Amino acid sequence: MKTITINERTKAGKIVLELAKMLSATNKGVRIDSELNSTTLKEIEKDNYNPEFVKMVLKSAKSNKRTVINPNDVWGSLGLK
Repeated sequence: MKTITINERTKAGKIVLELAKMLSATNKGVRIDSELNSTTLKEIEKDNYNPEFVKMVLKSAKSNKRTVINPNDVWGSLGLK
């Protein structure tokens, strides 16, 4: 997913916006939102991620098992030193 900021007042901005409008009308992969919010982002992420991957991430978020990594000694924190 990419976010593109377009100045609608410029000639190039108008052309890019019209192209994006045409693509969003014909393709599911292009969406125009005047303002992104958390609900919109969740919908976009749901469309883009593999459901098995999402399930794995949600399961690990609920788990209490954590590994704390010291940024000054990453290898040692992982027991690889």
